[in-house]
Amino acid sequence: MDKVISKVQVKNKMGLHTRPATTIVKLLQNYKCNVHFKCRKETINAKSILNILILAAQKNSKITIIAEGVDAKEATAKLVEAFENEFGEQAPCK
Repeated sequence: MDKVISKVQVKNKMGLHTRPATTIVKLLQNYKCNVHFKCRKETINAKSILNILILAAQKNSKITIIAEGVDAKEATAKLVEAFENEFGEQAPCK
């Protein structure tokens, strides 16, 4: 079974609030692997909106993504990309 560990940083101005949490859960719903986020001393199931919100990860928080399962690599790659793109929330160019 594959295990993939990757580190990301929350770039969103508002941190991981409801919209990015929803995006994460939707992104992961088609993957079979287990995905957990570790932030500070807390580890949560990343497939749960409530758990992501409880994590209360603010801007610049460092999160470790831990994915285990057959499609762990693909799920992790998609998550890293979503974090990099700020879940589509970048401020519009002026």
